[in-house]
Formats: sequence, C-alpha cells, structure tokens
Amino acid sequence: MSSTLVIRPRAESVEGQPILRPLPSAQCRSVGPFVFFDHMLETDYAPGHGMDIRQHPHIGLSTLTYLFEGAILHKDSLGSEQRVLPGDVSWMTAGRGVAHVERTPADALAHGSRLHGLQVWLASPQALEQGEPHYSHHPAASLPVSDSLGVRICMIAGTGFCLQSPVPVLSPTLYAQVQMQAATTLVVPAEHAQRALYLLDGELLMGDEPVEACSLVVLPEGEDVTLYAEEQSQLVLIGGAPLDGPRRMNWNFVASDPQLIERARVRWAAGDWPRVPGETARIELPR
Repeated sequence: MSSTLVIRPRAESVEGQPILRPLPSAQCRSVGPFVFFDHMLETDYAPGHGMDIRQHPHIGLSTLTYLFEGAILHKDSLGSEQRVLPGDVSWMTAGRGVAHVERTPADALAHGSRLHGLQVWLASPQALEQGEPHYSHHPAASLPVSDSLGVRICMIAGTGFCLQSPVPVLSPTLYAQVQMQAATTLVVPAEHAQRALYLLDGELLMGDEPVEACSLVVLPEGEDVTLYAEEQSQLVLIGGAPLDGPRRMNWNFVASDPQLIERARVRWAAGDWPRVPGETARIELPR
C-alpha cells in the first residue's frame, strides 16, 4: 500500500481509560465529516473502578459512541440520561453548546466490568455549527444489517452497501462495522468521496497488501477497493462528503470560525454554560 496513507495512532489515556487515537493527525485532519477517532481499548475494571469522564463542553460537532463490550452511562445538559450497551449508538449533536458526562454505570462499578468501544466526532456543516443541541439513542436492534456469504455489515451511521442508519447525521456519512469470516471478500465501492478503514482484529488484505491492525488506512478516492480476510476479521469503515471548509479544533471545541472557539473557551472558564443536572464535578479548561 505504498500509495495509500496509513495513519498509526497515538496511545493516550482519557481519565484513566487507555485509547488509541489515529485522528486527527498531522498527516490527515479529517475523513469525510470525521475529525476525531478514539479506540477505547479492551480494559478490565476491578470492582470500585471504572471510566469517569466528568462534565465537559462541546460545540460544532456530533459525538458518536459505539461499544463492543461493557456499558456507559451518558448524561447531558439537555436532561438526557441513557445507559449505552454494546451495538447501540449514542448520538449527541452539540450545536452552539452542550455539556455531558460519560461514566461506568453504578452496578457495573460495584461488580467490576470490561469496556471496549469507539468514540468519534463528526464536524457539523457550517450552516448547522451553531444550531440547537440534540441527543438520540439508537438501540442495536434498530440498526440495519446485511449478512451474506460470510460478511456481516452493520450500518452504524449514514449510508452504504444499500443500508441506511436511523442516526440523524448532518451530512453524507459512512460509518459501518464489518465482520468477515476467513477466506471472504468485500468490495468497498467508491460511493462516498472520502473513506478510511480501521482494522480492529484479524488479518486482512487490501488488494495484495496486508492491512496493519489498529491503524487508520485512508482509501484512494474514486476507486473501488477489494478486501480479503485471511482469517476472521473485524473492522470499521468511516467516510463521507468532504468538509465544507477547514475546521479548527481546540480541546473539545470544533468550529470553522476561531472566534466561536474563543467565545466557548471564555464561557466554559467563567461557568457560563448549560449544566448537566445533578452534576457538580467538571473538567476545567486546559491552559
């Protein structure tokens, strides 16, 4: 894959949860609307321990959380309180401003738990950056699935492979989980202008070249790509229409206009922000 961009992720920790973060990177700032990609690595939490991401703000983006194992409690300043389980989609559009909390639910905290999943951010189109915030939860059973000839595709958000997710994306989007049995083939069509794949596990060929696990592989634009699973493999595909202009990212804020980010920073630092009901702890603005 000498002509294909391969982005190797940074290893980081978010409030004690180990992650791999391939996007954004110096090599690639976005793929379709996707400007941020976190792989929450398989983590076993002993009783009394878990993930606890305190109250923090967002503007100009949508967050999407998708779990393979475990559970997360989502709470936000809109009054939403939702337990998110494997295969569900937790979708929050920040608009002009929202705050939320993500933590291990109390029962899982008491007994110990295992967590594995993905969280991505999608930049909002410029016309909707300062729109109304919104939250929706989409149970696993509501997501469309294609299962044929040893290849299972679940459309997490957007459209592709003749599937359409109910998640209310704001621009043309591709976000799919793909599970391939050994010795199966999948053609990824060029139906979206920008695409990338992230191999979670298994051994996969793209054409004649091996795909590096836990790296984001940006696919060539305008070309169908053939994937071949040498053994049972699991991956996700992301992509969509290119952003309608460059985006700035600063901490948890995304915007086309840097003044929007500066105003958001000032407001959060001053405590002038919608609050999550029942929550007092918060993540302070980094200096």
